[in-house]
Amino acid sequence: MAIQIYILSKLMKDNSYPYKLKKELSEPIPLDKLGGLTESKLYYHFETLAKKGLIESFETIKEENRPDKQVFAITAKGREELPKKIYQLFETADTISEMLVGIASIEYVERDKVVEILEKKLDNYIERWEQITNYDTHVQVGNDKEKLLELIGGYMETKVEHATFWLKELIKRIQQNEI
Repeated sequence: MAIQIYILSKLMKDNSYPYKLKKELSEPIPLDKLGGLTESKLYYHFETLAKKGLIESFETIKEENRPDKQVFAITAKGREELPKKIYQLFETADTISEMLVGIASIEYVERDKVVEILEKKLDNYIERWEQITNYDTHVQVGNDKEKLLELIGGYMETKVEHATFWLKELIKRIQQNEI
């Protein structure tokens, strides 16, 4: 879904072709390689979006001794679907790193609705953590497993603190229009 959001967001600004978007992703930081995005995956998502009627072939650029470049444009249906896809990404993402494309495309959605989704996610996250921390009072652990439980508990606590801190920070920055 993130790749499709990226494609639709780029096409909101200007018509483009797959190779150009791939090149933009690879410079100056090789985000394509870091994200495991191959050219074939990108072309696959362009084809999928075209079949769904979210984008359409706009023109074909012919250059001598080069393959033809099929330029795509976003359709009215694509403009309508982009915000839905972004909201869905925020709702289903488990980590901020999974939300990055949505964050980068936040201009196409209502910030208040994103904040609402993230606040609900934060509340659920905190509630789950409280349930987990209350669970250990009901479990009998032998002395041989006590150190293991301490290690796991410390790791999870640090992970939850980190995740909740950055989720709160993200919410704050969206509310303050810093992102």
